[in-house]
Formats: sequence, structure tokens, C-alpha cells
Amino acid sequence: MEQLKHECGVAMIRLLKPLEYYEKKYGTWMYGLNKLYLLMEKQHNRGQEGAGLACVKLESNPGEEYMFRERALGSGAITGIFDTVHRHFKDCTKDQLHDVDFVKRNLPFAGETYVGHLRYSTTGKSGLSYVHPFLRRNNWRAKNLALCGNFNMTNVDEIFARITANGQHPRQYADTYIMLEQMGHRLDREVERLFTLAEAEGLTGTGITAYIEDHIDLANVLRTSSKEWDGGYVICGLTGSGESFAVRDPWGIRPAFWYQDDEVAVLASERPVIQTAFNVPADNINELKPGQALLINKAGVVRTSQINKVREVQQCSFERIYFSRGSDKEIYKERKQLGKKLVPNILNAVDYDIDHTVFSFIPNTAEVAYYGMLEGLNEYLNEEKVKRIAELGHNPTHDELDKVLSRRIRSEKVAIKDIKLRTFIAEGNSRNDLAAHVYDVTYGSLIPGKDNLVIIDDSIVRGTTLKQSIISILDRLGPKKIIIVSSSPQVRYPDYYGIDMPSMSEFIAFRAAIELLKERDMREVINTVYRRSKEQVGLPKEQMVNHVKEIYAPFTDQEIAEKMVELLTPKGTRATVEIVYQPLEGLHEACPNHTGDWYFSGNYPTPGGVKLINDAFIHYIEVEKAYQY
Repeated sequence: MEQLKHECGVAMIRLLKPLEYYEKKYGTWMYGLNKLYLLMEKQHNRGQEGAGLACVKLESNPGEEYMFRERALGSGAITGIFDTVHRHFKDCTKDQLHDVDFVKRNLPFAGETYVGHLRYSTTGKSGLSYVHPFLRRNNWRAKNLALCGNFNMTNVDEIFARITANGQHPRQYADTYIMLEQMGHRLDREVERLFTLAEAEGLTGTGITAYIEDHIDLANVLRTSSKEWDGGYVICGLTGSGESFAVRDPWGIRPAFWYQDDEVAVLASERPVIQTAFNVPADNINELKPGQALLINKAGVVRTSQINKVREVQQCSFERIYFSRGSDKEIYKERKQLGKKLVPNILNAVDYDIDHTVFSFIPNTAEVAYYGMLEGLNEYLNEEKVKRIAELGHNPTHDELDKVLSRRIRSEKVAIKDIKLRTFIAEGNSRNDLAAHVYDVTYGSLIPGKDNLVIIDDSIVRGTTLKQSIISILDRLGPKKIIIVSSSPQVRYPDYYGIDMPSMSEFIAFRAAIELLKERDMREVINTVYRRSKEQVGLPKEQMVNHVKEIYAPFTDQEIAEKMVELLTPKGTRATVEIVYQPLEGLHEACPNHTGDWYFSGNYPTPGGVKLINDAFIHYIEVEKAYQY
């Protein structure tokens, strides 16, 4: 019901044939551009604040531009950047557009290597200067670098301090610029290493340039620049000399998939977008492994290389629950399982009265979990029917059988998101009143005063939409009881690896735990957590402990859920309200290969995450002043 924002999506394409090949086979040299557009548009869910692309021409003469970039802001940025690219071609005649020699000499973005990026900010920083890809330019073609990524670094402060101590001067205090500077610095060293080797072989002038571009090894660059990165990341890039690369974090937090045939090598943040864009089966697509890089050299040779030692793999479970496209065959099955595993708790919440319960979902991202829930409910109902028929004996009447067999799970489209109301034009109570009308309800979909209403969602983070809109609107239908079901466990901790989550005081689970501590005269727990967090300031992050877990420790999940209901139920609500959460064990059973659950458990996969949750709690106490210790 509340939209979370993901850091980014990436796409990378390397054409493995000359442009003439695609012109002849597909009728256009723009094959790579067109496929990049598809990959980006199919990942629109991953970023709607901005988009950018970069391209490198492999064949260019001195004095000719060979690296191109276009960026735009806003939800229409993908269309915007490709419209701008195509405007470069509008004055060409039809013959010129199909003359590949003319195209290569005269038109920008007519290259063989591309990267694309979709942006969601997790930092609050906005503007075109923060939209990827970022460029680092140099007169040496091999030293030029275009960089983009789906990532968030947790130790920017440490890296910034080290590289500035070494004499580097990043243009901004931001992880992207710092990574660009780090990689650029190591790329410079790699080029200089090869320059020395070329001179030793007696080469001069353009012979040295050719030697460097033919022998450059980006695995060396990535190993030396990424070894201290703490965070979740998939970084993609191009060099001016025609190298393409992508590297994944050693914990496997952020996802990446790649595919290669004899015409193209491609990488994207999600598998089904490659399947769709290139019409290939899932089995032909590889997942980039944790700590691994996909490397494509100037000659088009594709290889993988283990850049960083694999750490304890904790692939992001929120990718499976919410962010990634549900059209992926494995994600679809997992989301159905998440809904199915909730059935016992749902039945308990409605006191097993399924004849007087209507089931529905909000928002659309919860639809697959809803189907899994219905599947589990139907299995339960079928078991009940078998028992009832057995109880009827050997000669049941037609009416008796009809009464048993006609029982159905009552599923309805109860709530519809009508329009995105522009609540920023209002203030105070007016704003809340407008927010309460974001959803419409289907009147007549249940029997007032008799029916329970079960609504499944994929996650509950702040609870703002529940309080301001959903519960009040559903209450208009007159249900006896409203059960809000979350297919994920209680979200208790910020992410720090690429998902835009609120500050501590905005988490409804955290607020509920704090309120319980106050009510039960356990304020000393808050003071103790604050003191222990302060004592860790200045320690190496590897020695830090997540003491915020102690805020939740005195209470069961059920106690916290009940307190959430108190905090979120609007005054005047007639129905009884209950929130049912996915148990942590249920999440792991449904998504066995994606064990990264730090949002729910507080078990951060890297030391940087522990450091940042420590900082967040101190900020909560000292700056947000949400609790006067």
C-alpha cells in the first residue's frame, strides 16, 4: 500500500558483430539502441526519477567523439533520452540512415557498446547531476570511463578519507563520484603499466595506444578498486577504448543476470526483461555470481572473472517480495508461496469462518501472493468438503451434496486505486482528507455486519496509507472485522543497500515497540540501547553490534502487531482490525535462496550496515527528538 523506492536498475549491451551485420539482418544498425530501450522500459519499475545512457564507438579517428551520454529527469526520462538520441538522426536522409559507413563517421550513439540506467534516489539528492551514467574524461581513450550502478555504499566516509589522503579530489561527497574516482585512478594505473610494457617492447606513438587497448585488463582495475567497498552493488561501465564490464557485490545483495549469443552480450538487473527483449528461455540466462564480474574486451571476447572472494551470501529477499518483476518464473512461485504460507494464520484470524469472509488485495504488487493465498484457502476448503461428505454417510441426498460442494472462497476486487491525488496542494487536515480518497471501494462486495474482510499486502513499513486511507475506506463497507495481511514479516530496520526506507521514527514496528516499552515502564531499555550505541562510536565497524535488536527483544511479534493496530486504526472505525504478518520462517521457506532478511531481523550482511543502524538510533534519540531520554 506504501510505495518503497528501489535504488536503480541497470542494462548493458555489447554488440559482437559489426554494425553492417545488424543493418543487413534486421534492417537497422540501431539494433543495440532498440534493445537497450526495451531493457530499460521493461525495468521501469526500478527507477522513475531519472534515466541515462552512454555509448562508445569502437571505430573512430583522432579528433572524433567516441563516447556519448544522454540523461533526463522524471518519470518520462526513458522516453526522453531516446527521443533526444533520435533527434540527432532526424536530418538524415533514408539512404544516409542505412549507409553504415556514413553513420559510423557522422552520427552520435552509433556504437557497439551501451549502458543504461534507471534511478531512484535513496539519498534525497536530486537533479541531473546525480543521474547516471557518470563520465570521467581523458585524452587517452583507454582512460575514459562511463559508470552506472544499482548500489548503495555504507562506508563512503572511510573511502573518502582514504582517497583524499592519497591526494585525490572527488568532485562530490557521494558514493557514485567516489567510486568513479577510485576506478578511474586504478584505470590510469593500469594504462600506465601497459604503457611501460609497450615502451619496453620498442613501440611508439599509436603503436603504444593499440598495445594498451588490446591488452588492458579490467579485472585488475576492479580488484584493486572494489576490495574495500561495503554495500550492495551491481556496477556497470564502459571505457573509451571499448571495454565493457559489470561487477556484483560479494554478498550477492543486488541482483544481475546476463546472456550471450553470437550476436550480442547483455546484462540487466532482472532476468525476465532479457527473456522478453531477446525472446530466449530462462535456462539460457546466467545469474552473475556474488563477487563476479562480466568482462567484454575491445575484441568482443566475453568472460567472467571472480573479482572478490565470496562472502556469506545474503541475496536480498525484498527483491523477491516486492521489487523485481513478478513475471520471473522463480519469483512468481515464491510470491505464491508467501501467500499460501499465511493461510493458517488467516484462518485463525477469521475464526475459520470462510463462509462469511471476503478476500482481496492491495496493491497490484501483492496480486501474486493473493493467488497463492487463494490456492491455500481452496486446498483447506476442499479438505473440509471431503470431511463433510464423509460425515453424510453412503447415501447423501442431492441437496446435501449441493450444499457442501457449492461452498466457495469469496474473492472480490474490493479496493481500486483510482487516481494519484496531488495531495501536495493541500495542508493539514485537508491533505489527510485528500489522502483518504486515493482508493475507491466496490460497494456491495460484502454483507455489512456479517462478513470479515481480508486484504493482503506485500509489506507494511510506515503504515501511513493504512491510517490515512485504507482502513477508513474499507470500514465504509461495514465489515465485522478487517484483517490486513502482510506477505512479508514486520519491517523493523532500514536497508542501507539500495532501498529507500524511512528514518527509525517512521517505522510503524519501531514506533510500536517504543510505545510498548513506555507503557510497561521499560524506558531503561531505550536508555541502555542509546548508551551502548554511543559507546560504539569511533570503533572499527567490524566490532560494532546491532543493539537496536534489544528494543524489540522483550515482545512477541503478536504483541508488536497488536500495538500497531492501536496506532494505525483511525478514530471512529467500527470494524475490529487485526494485522497478520508473515513469520520470518515462512519467508525463508518461500524464498530459500534469498536469505537476506536484515530489514526484518536486523542481521546486516556487512559491517557497514551495523554501523549505519547504530548511527540511525543515535540520530533518532538526539536529532529527531522522538524520544526524550
